[in-house]
Amino acid sequence: MPLYEHVFIARQDLSNAQAEGLIEHFSTVLSDNGGQLVDSEYWGVKTMAYKINKNRKGHYAFLKTDAPATAIHEMERLMRLHDDVMRVLTIKVEEHEGGPSIQMQKKDERDGRRERRDRS
Repeated sequence: MPLYEHVFIARQDLSNAQAEGLIEHFSTVLSDNGGQLVDSEYWGVKTMAYKINKNRKGHYAFLKTDAPATAIHEMERLMRLHDDVMRVLTIKVEEHEGGPSIQMQKKDERDGRRERRDRS
């Protein structure tokens, strides 16, 4: 089955438990349609670059899935209809990276970052 990664932003006025409940809800949608949730991460409340529906912050969640395209389409459809979900991004990947995502790593643990050069 194809591998996908999803990021969604939920409204800021939800509690952390409600935002994590959305992850469980959408994982059951996947499993009901023949897919599975490989991994999920709750990134917490973050400030957005611009307002979405008069919200300046949102609960971010990251999902790694292994599911057929029909299950992904159904999950995305339900995400877009859900009142608490403001934005959804889904990409197809060749393989899932192991370990935590870059958002969950500490700054000093991140690999591949450029060193700042002196501007003199």
